[in-house]
Amino acid sequence: MGRFLVDEDMPRSTSVVLREAGHEVEDVRDAGLRGCTDEEVIPYARARGAVLITADKGFANILRFPPGTHAGILVLRMPNELSVPELNRRLLQALMRMEGEDLRGLLIIVEPHRIRIRRPASDPW
Repeated sequence: MGRFLVDEDMPRSTSVVLREAGHEVEDVRDAGLRGCTDEEVIPYARARGAVLITADKGFANILRFPPGTHAGILVLRMPNELSVPELNRRLLQALMRMEGEDLRGLLIIVEPHRIRIRRPASDPW
């Protein structure tokens, strides 16, 4: 079970699917962060110990968001033509593959056929 913050570029159903799978989830849109900058979203997620789930490639920039300086960022890089149910299924599949892994501080890139994990140089947690 994990704690997640779903970014506004993700489908609304992603939060529902994650909750149904037993995760603690908050949506950026419900937290009053709609339209906020990336630099405003990350501290909110960190304060709650929530891994940010997003499709925004800007969050994968390790110069802006170095691993270990946040509570975790999971970037979904899926084809645009993928249906929303399939996107959510692949997200759940990726989370099941990482079950038991401490996601805090990690940058996780989930692509159609692989998961890449960038770890912090040193563990600040």
